[in-house]
Amino acid sequence: MTRVTRDFRDTMQRNAIPAVSANVAFASSRFPNYKIGANNQIVDAKNDPKVLSMKEVVARETAQLLEQQERLSVRDLASKFEKGLAAAAKLSEEAKLREAASLEKHVLLKKLRDALETLKGRVAGRNKDDVEVAIAMVEALAIQLTEREGELIQEKSEVKKLANFLKQASVDAKKLVDEERAFARAEIESARTAVQRVEDALQEHEHISRASGKQDVEELMKEVQEARRIKMLHQPSKVMDMEHELRALRAQLIEKSKRSLQLQRELAMSKRGVDRMSQSYELDGSEVLGSCFQIKPSSGNTTDLSRCSIQWYRVSSEGGKKELISGATKPVYAPEPFDVGRILQVEIISNGQQITLTTCGPIDPAAGLGSYVEALVRRHDVEFNVVVTQMNGADHSSESIHKFHVGRMRIKLCKGKTTIAKECYSTSMLLCGVRGGGNAAAQALFWQAKNRLSFVFAFETERERNAAIMLARRFAFDCNIMLVGPDDRSPLGA
Repeated sequence: MTRVTRDFRDTMQRNAIPAVSANVAFASSRFPNYKIGANNQIVDAKNDPKVLSMKEVVARETAQLLEQQERLSVRDLASKFEKGLAAAAKLSEEAKLREAASLEKHVLLKKLRDALETLKGRVAGRNKDDVEVAIAMVEALAIQLTEREGELIQEKSEVKKLANFLKQASVDAKKLVDEERAFARAEIESARTAVQRVEDALQEHEHISRASGKQDVEELMKEVQEARRIKMLHQPSKVMDMEHELRALRAQLIEKSKRSLQLQRELAMSKRGVDRMSQSYELDGSEVLGSCFQIKPSSGNTTDLSRCSIQWYRVSSEGGKKELISGATKPVYAPEPFDVGRILQVEIISNGQQITLTTCGPIDPAAGLGSYVEALVRRHDVEFNVVVTQMNGADHSSESIHKFHVGRMRIKLCKGKTTIAKECYSTSMLLCGVRGGGNAAAQALFWQAKNRLSFVFAFETERERNAAIMLARRFAFDCNIMLVGPDDRSPLGA
């Protein structure tokens, strides 16, 4: 039987359990805050960034909400409450995790205390005292951990209260948003209804005003007509006498004008009779717009006009200033509106001798042409039926009807739906009566739309030809353009 000595016992104890140093010191009176990381490795919390406590986070969020409550809108406040609710839920999750960690700490402390108790029974002497001190420190850490758990439980209850408060505030905010939205919609509908009522009232007022104004005008016209009728009843003879006198005066004026024109012609004929021996030609035609003047031989011993040089002139009736009519070199010339109020003169050079013929008086305007043109001016576009006889100086074989449009801004020539020429009024545009003679010179018109594009038209009547010239010049004058013939100068006040 083997005998166990005391030395053997001490040797076994020393080999089984390492000696605990007498100068053992803990860095902190609290149990270290460890976390279990990936692969079950223990991670020290000191290496992690500083994490605020739940109480500090809740206090900070509450202070921010109270600070911004005054200046936030209802919708922003609801959004903030929802964010706070999410933060409270997150804090609750963190509290659960901390509770689990605290439970793990309790388990570790219990295992450590059991291990120390086991060690206490195996050691003796100074080492036993160290183990007891360690057990006391573990119990102190357990007490601190228990107190910390109490604080955590209190914080958890506060977080739950705050979460409930934020949840209720979020519900109230949503409810307030819905109420405000409903109130805003009601206000918008009320405003729309008020605007519609105002519009209806304005339309009704305008309708009533128009009806009353029309009725007032009709009543006023009836009153004026009644007043005229009463006046005619009281003074019928006086009004009729005045009308008869006016008619008689007009008739006398017309007769005197005809007589004056006849006397002027007779005087001109008498002057021509004195020089009849020296003049071999005479001028045939009436001094009225729309007529046509023609040079005729006065005797049988005259030179053929085709061998003579002819040039027509305009002569002012006041000062006697003579103006050449460019292109008028034929025996026939039809006056145009530009010649009204002026005397026409023609110079004939035959066998080296110059013969001058002059109209008896200035060209008079055609009767009713002015009022006809004034009626056409009211339109935006006036259309005339024409036949194109020449284009760019060459004869035009087709005799189809074309439409000559005289507008306020431009002149256009069309054939059916096809536009042949369309030009706005410009300084390069020319328009005048035809100066080349011919049987229908009084109905013909020359139009140069632009450089290298010209036409000669034949109108249905002399009146339409002269009206087209006057109308085009009127519209061109409104556009600050003087529309005349080649080398013509506009007279002052034309």
